Amino acid sequence: MPLLIEDYAVIGDTQTAALVGRDGSIDWLCLPRFDSGAVFAALLGDESNGRWLIAPAGEVRATRRRYRGDTMVLETEFDTDEGTVRLIDFMPPRGVAADVVRIVEGVRGRVQMRMDLRMRFGYGSIVPWVRRVDGDTVAVAGPDAAWLRTPIAVHGENMTTVAAFSVGEGGRAPFVLTWRESHLPTPEPVDPAAALEDTVCYWGEWVGQCTYTGPWREAVVRSLLTLKTLTYAPTGGIVAAVTTSLPEALGGVRNWDYRYCWLRDATITLQSLMYAGFVDEARAWRSWLLRAIAGDPAQMQIMYGVAGERTLNERIADWLPGYGGAEPVRIGNAAANQFQLDVYGEVMDALHQARKAGLEPDTQAWAVQRVMMTFVENNWRRPDEGIWEVRGGPQQFTHSKLMAWVAADRAVKAVEQFGREGPAPRWRALRDEIFRDIMSHGYDSRRGSFTQFYGSAELDASLLMMPLVGFLPATHERVRGTVEAIERELMRDGFVQRYTQTPGDSVDGLPAGEGAFLACSFWLAQNYALMGRRDKAQEKFEHLLALRNDVGLLAEEYDPIARRQVGNFPQAFSHVPLIDTARNLAPGEGPKHPRRREGEIPAQEASPPDPCPRY
Repeated sequence: MPLLIEDYAVIGDTQTAALVGRDGSIDWLCLPRFDSGAVFAALLGDESNGRWLIAPAGEVRATRRRYRGDTMVLETEFDTDEGTVRLIDFMPPRGVAADVVRIVEGVRGRVQMRMDLRMRFGYGSIVPWVRRVDGDTVAVAGPDAAWLRTPIAVHGENMTTVAAFSVGEGGRAPFVLTWRESHLPTPEPVDPAAALEDTVCYWGEWVGQCTYTGPWREAVVRSLLTLKTLTYAPTGGIVAAVTTSLPEALGGVRNWDYRYCWLRDATITLQSLMYAGFVDEARAWRSWLLRAIAGDPAQMQIMYGVAGERTLNERIADWLPGYGGAEPVRIGNAAANQFQLDVYGEVMDALHQARKAGLEPDTQAWAVQRVMMTFVENNWRRPDEGIWEVRGGPQQFTHSKLMAWVAADRAVKAVEQFGREGPAPRWRALRDEIFRDIMSHGYDSRRGSFTQFYGSAELDASLLMMPLVGFLPATHERVRGTVEAIERELMRDGFVQRYTQTPGDSVDGLPAGEGAFLACSFWLAQNYALMGRRDKAQEKFEHLLALRNDVGLLAEEYDPIARRQVGNFPQAFSHVPLIDTARNLAPGEGPKHPRRREGEIPAQEASPPDPCPRY
């Protein structure tokens, strides 16, 4: 049986990341980038697909884990009958090559240990040639090479590098695994003790910039550290998650590759970092964005590779059985080719928030925004695949229209508040036109709620974004009605589902059934807060915080029946709304967007839908 998803912790060097199990096994690591092939892929199969285990040889009585302070240095303690050992796992800030450092420390007694290193390049499909070179263990397969350096005696056994050793109180046994392209010279050795000190210092200096002082600071800071771990430092790109194909439903087919830079996920991640004082990430991301989307805005994708690559062809890794047998395992993501109108609003909003945070002006960025606005003006009526990336055909999704409104609103604000040059009257008229359209076609007066797409009677949790982006105040009767409808129909065991699903049928063209999308439940808590229902908001928030694993991490979804996390891990789209909810509830912090008052809403109440819709 595989470990639970919440039994993993993450370590990273802001270029890639590894998942370390509670049992001391690294079961997932892609090298040299987040979206490269995995050298350890046991997460999606078994140990034969690659892993790196360091653990007591005998029975473990108890296990404790923590990150060392506000860092990404993981410490796992194992209690045995012989004594206690501590395993320290981290990835030093990237130098010339990628390194994973593991240090075994003796805490009490003398504990017999074992090491089992199975390197399998190409997502667990390629067994490398392993040999001893000048005391190092070197594995080579095609373009990939890895060096294991340790003072502990190791040997080969059944295509695996193994070791048996013991550690007494105060003793240390270090292991360093270094990856480098196979055609390059041998990388320089890493001093494990110095690397540990440098890594602790790196994360400490980064966290030192944090300006958040509100309640739940531990949860907020851990989420910020996780988001930083998901950034790709060389380019400024931000990935959605570390993994691919962790299932949204246990044993199901909703298994996607999230190791790419979604504009939507990256922009909300960026905003959370900025509001906590991390402006350098905003500057780097803006540069990445301008490079990635350069060209015709009609060709702007919803996601890119970490360096801005556009080709993310989806294929099946049929040699991997999937996490807990959840097939297929997907590499790449076909959703990159979808039209999702909402990303234009997300990008416009992120750049607006960057200005509010004091990021210096960039003439190229504004020129790109103006071109994007021309595209929105000409295309906002088009159906799209929406925020949930449906594969059942495009629709007139209400949330997509909402984010088109956001694009126009932020364009107007750029002119009015920051003095940018642009046709503000035209954009203001566009904003009002989209507002009227949503109020007329995205609202069902019979049920008193906004709906998933125009003409439907279905609900969608993304409608909870309306007050969060400033479209309507949370106290507006239509928002209240939508919240009440979502509470009635999308709530399951206290969690919010993304949208209405009928057994055997779904709007996204896939079999119904998935966990509760955690972001949606955080959005509901934020709505409560903006409505003035602070006690209920805090109750919901605390309930969600309790779902974090023992080191403060969240996956994409939660299965309330199995009572466990599901989906890719750790997930930016879960940690961002955690931070936003804490801000909404924190005295003196408040929402990202000023609350619109009833008097500020244009006199554009809903009119009867056109008998012959224009769509």
